[in-house]
Amino acid sequence: MTEFRQEFRISVRGLELGMFVSRLDRPWLETPFLMQGFQVSSDEELQKLQRMCSHVYVDIQLGKAPDPRFIELDTTDLVEAAHGRDEFIDLRKTQWEIKTDFKTELGHAAIAHDVLQRGIEEVMEDLKNGRDLDLDKLRHGVDAMIDSITRNPSAFNWLKEIKRKDDYAYQHALGCSVWAASFGRHLGLEREDLRELALGGLLFDVGKTRLPPALLGKQERLDADEAKLMQRHVEFGVEMLAKTPGMSPAVIEMVATHHERHNGMGYPLGLSGTRIPINGRIIGLIDSYDALRSVRAHAQGLSPHQAVAELYKLRGTLFQAELVEQFIQTCGIYPTGSLVELSNGQVGVVTAVHSLKRLRPSIMLLLDKDKIPLAQFQTIELGEVMQDAGGQPLSIKHGLPPRAYGIDPAELFLD
Repeated sequence: MTEFRQEFRISVRGLELGMFVSRLDRPWLETPFLMQGFQVSSDEELQKLQRMCSHVYVDIQLGKAPDPRFIELDTTDLVEAAHGRDEFIDLRKTQWEIKTDFKTELGHAAIAHDVLQRGIEEVMEDLKNGRDLDLDKLRHGVDAMIDSITRNPSAFNWLKEIKRKDDYAYQHALGCSVWAASFGRHLGLEREDLRELALGGLLFDVGKTRLPPALLGKQERLDADEAKLMQRHVEFGVEMLAKTPGMSPAVIEMVATHHERHNGMGYPLGLSGTRIPINGRIIGLIDSYDALRSVRAHAQGLSPHQAVAELYKLRGTLFQAELVEQFIQTCGIYPTGSLVELSNGQVGVVTAVHSLKRLRPSIMLLLDKDKIPLAQFQTIELGEVMQDAGGQPLSIKHGLPPRAYGIDPAELFLD
């Protein structure tokens, strides 16, 4: 996977006092600056740079972070991004294997889920009250989640679905983090890459904590001024993470680019195709999938199957087609948590998707063929059970909408 730098190329129009200029668009010896790399500390230095250069490189670990609107990608970045796309989608650095069965892993996942959720809630509360982001409050939960997902991703994905709560901000952050780590596992990324993706999934919308609550909760369509203010959550998020000790530049880059879109219709930079860093493309895709699944003030959530279908329609326009296809391979046509009706009329919920048999997942049967609740839930492996009790071929007939037949997934979880 491409190694991300801590420096960004920006237009000199975006230069500000306090930024650390690490490189120029020309040799240092051709300039009056004595030091190769310095912090811009005066208006005179700022004006000299703006007269002599069209772009410079700023190090966000040593100085102020730039406004995302002025970040540019050079030709080297474009080559790396194009190579990174092929490597990310087609090559596996790590071949992760299932190390625990679903039932065993569910207990470990439940503990990790609770730790991670508490961390998210504490961090969000801190930020809403004007305190700085405390990365340590997230690290333990993220590491525990990755441990679980690398052993068996089905358990954590199952918990994520059945423990959805009404608080959109918390649950959206958690859901995106879990999907990011699961997707990275499918793509064969190494553990540190999974960790960065998981943190990016938790923090990409962190800038919204600086927006007025009334704006975030508005049910009507935003007007032009409100939409511009909403879009500034990207800028706010970059600023917040840039000043957080120990924050990875890769995570900051995810925050800066998660609203860019494949066809160039995103924001704040209007990047397109492989000019969007691969992790930004991944988080943007996952953000949209989980948002489609979630109940919000202005929209009812779709079923997992419906959300996957919507993403598929958007391949090649808002999202890179290959990435959409790989994501669907991760979650399956009927993702974990999907309510489905089988060919024999029975109804169940998908508990696990299998890499080699994505149309034949594990299903917890809830209703019989007459839609009467079973006295005891039964789990079947469609990958192994090919026929029903009458000897007829058994398969998924179709997906069902959320809460079909009054089924509440949260009631299926037994501590």
